[in-house]
Amino acid sequence: MGSTIAIFCAAAMLMPQLSVSYLRIYIDLSSRNLSSVPGDLPKEAEYIDLSLNHIRQLKRGDFRNTPILRFLNISGNCLDSIHPETFLHTPLLEDLDLSHNELKDLMDQPYLQHTENLVALNLAHNKFLTMTLAREFGSLVKLQRLTLGGSTISVGDFRNIADVELRVMSLFLEGVLVYEPGSLQDVYARRLQVKFNNKFPHDLMEDALSFFPELELLELSSGYQELSKQLSQRSEIYTSCLYLTHISINWPDFTQYVHVALNTTVTHLGVSGVTMYRLPQNATTVAETSRVKSLTFRRAVVRSFLFSQEAVYNFFINMPVENLALTETSIIHMTCPKSESPITQLNFSYCSMTDTIFSRVEGLITVECKTLGNVRTLALAGNNLKSLKSLSIRMQYMRSLQDLDLSLNLLVYDGQKGCVWPQNISSMSLSSNGLTDSVFQCLPENVERLDLQNNQISAVSSSTLGLVRLWYLNLNANKLLDLPVCHNFPLLQELLLKSNSLHTPSVDRLKSCRSLKTLDASSNPFTCTCDLMGFIRLGLKFEKGGAAVTFLQWPHGYYCSYPEAVRDSNLNNFWIPEISCNSYLLAAAILCPAVVVITVVLTLCRHFDIPWYLGMIWQWMQAKHRARQRQPRPEVLLGIEFHAFVSYSQKDAAWVFDHLLPNLESPAGGLRICHHGKNFVPGKPIINNIMTCVEKSRRCVFVLSAHFVKSDWCHYELYFASHQHLALGSDSVVLVLLEPVPQYLIPSKYYQLKSMMARHTYLEWPQDRAKQRLFWANLRAALQADLPHLTVTGIEE
Repeated sequence: MGSTIAIFCAAAMLMPQLSVSYLRIYIDLSSRNLSSVPGDLPKEAEYIDLSLNHIRQLKRGDFRNTPILRFLNISGNCLDSIHPETFLHTPLLEDLDLSHNELKDLMDQPYLQHTENLVALNLAHNKFLTMTLAREFGSLVKLQRLTLGGSTISVGDFRNIADVELRVMSLFLEGVLVYEPGSLQDVYARRLQVKFNNKFPHDLMEDALSFFPELELLELSSGYQELSKQLSQRSEIYTSCLYLTHISINWPDFTQYVHVALNTTVTHLGVSGVTMYRLPQNATTVAETSRVKSLTFRRAVVRSFLFSQEAVYNFFINMPVENLALTETSIIHMTCPKSESPITQLNFSYCSMTDTIFSRVEGLITVECKTLGNVRTLALAGNNLKSLKSLSIRMQYMRSLQDLDLSLNLLVYDGQKGCVWPQNISSMSLSSNGLTDSVFQCLPENVERLDLQNNQISAVSSSTLGLVRLWYLNLNANKLLDLPVCHNFPLLQELLLKSNSLHTPSVDRLKSCRSLKTLDASSNPFTCTCDLMGFIRLGLKFEKGGAAVTFLQWPHGYYCSYPEAVRDSNLNNFWIPEISCNSYLLAAAILCPAVVVITVVLTLCRHFDIPWYLGMIWQWMQAKHRARQRQPRPEVLLGIEFHAFVSYSQKDAAWVFDHLLPNLESPAGGLRICHHGKNFVPGKPIINNIMTCVEKSRRCVFVLSAHFVKSDWCHYELYFASHQHLALGSDSVVLVLLEPVPQYLIPSKYYQLKSMMARHTYLEWPQDRAKQRLFWANLRAALQADLPHLTVTGIEE
């Protein structure tokens, strides 16, 4: 209960007048030497600052063009009159600052009847003699903060705001205060702020301590003894939170005030913005018991140069309260309580604490603190702490410690064993330090919430210390290259990885996170390639409501960083076809059509005998090429009368005379052919005829068939032709295969024919008439040559 009250009181104390961070249009006309409100204010203006000018009057139409005005500051002018309809056209006005002007009568404020939405109104430092409020104040039902100033306060002055529930009522006392007891009883406010002038207002303090749950005394520079005396004389105080803000005080007055306050019914004491004098040389007595639950000491400045730091530290650490906060103060050490401390919440944030905190050195031995066993919450954020291992040793005897905040320090861990954290730590913040991957070897084993954001962690290895109760892990703003593996975090439910170096997160790693419910991987430099598609599919599945894991900030926090073509595109708009990313599908997509095409091509080739055509065309081209390259010299052709001598079996004569000779000797062919049926000389020996025909023919055409193989004379012709042309060094034997002649059918004695069939490419006679034209073209190309123009009538002996 005490800690709850302390937190509420602290939050209320820090509440600003009105946050304007949400305002879109801010018009700054401060210190512009203006004598009136400009007439060209933009209608979009929500915040207008006219402070520190010379404006004396606010007229009816000054703000007619600013219908959405919410915040208006006219402080520090010479304002002495405001037209009743000045704010007729600003129905949304929430914050109005009219302080430091020359308004004279709080009873005469008719302009407030058009400001029913006001939340904050500041009328301090005007010319008000009394604080009697006009009836228009009663219409400000939304008012939360009211600031007034004056020197006379009487009963009934605040009658018109008796039904207004204020959060803060501020009274700036000016001149010699005349206060009538009971004047504040009509004010209903959570907090009363009183800014003193000189004399301590005893009667006002009596009412303040009787009517307001929170009381804040501002800029008090004297009267502390009167305040302490007044507190000590009251048996019951309605006020539960008592603050001193922006004060100057010496150590004796401060300690006396604290001792007195500790024995009152006040539950929270707060001191903020304090300047301290005459700090002690010796130990200061500390009360042993207290009704106060929490003490906050914030932003202290010391004006003493010679004093005992240990005496000051001991005064605070031995305070008999449950919640002690000493923050934003340049202290470098804190001692250990002399006996078991009742403190359960301890806050030393934003000081200058070092690793020696709570310990002391006796000789060469460091003595650890054992009297803070009741501390459940310890905050040491924003200090000069450096060694994580040393801090674990400092806190090893805080057996009740549950929440530990070590953020915003200089912590590192050297990887050496020896961390001895208390066993009950369930929540730990180590954000904004210099910790690396090894930090997982120096953590409380039973931690449930772990904040490691803004460190230097690049990986969570499988050798990580098992944190079997961890359900929340914050690794934002680190250097992680991939998702962590959760084998050592079986209960992990919430994983935050925002602003790391995740390029292509491995979704398979999430399979080890069986309990994961929330994942934030936004603001990472994603590389949008095939490797990222698994992660994108998981995000899209969440977008459609089918994923077990909630993707925080999806899709607007997830965008491509590479390649440039898709840079800054949201991941849910990026897609690569599955076939481009799956090598098996891609291979199948390529090979299957290729196999089909090849099969079809081969089938068509086989059906239309395309290889034969291609082979014949190739032979024709080769023959043409050879004819051009091997054009015989004229002296070689001396005595050559025929393009070719045809050797054939007599049983194949029909084909020779019906097909071969007509196609070669016709006008289209233009060849002179020698064959024994026409050119052998009767009566002359056959051998002589053969030799003569071979010698007078440039080429020899052998018509091969089964009959040719069986003919001895054909082999003679083949023998003479081969030897004759070998002597001449030319390859002029042309084989025409009239029908298939297997090698095994050729007798071994005719090795010449076997050798020639193996060496020479032969032309096969096609039975298909469509192919025969190409056959004749090839044959003519092989025999074509420019021979001497002779008239051949026969072969002479």
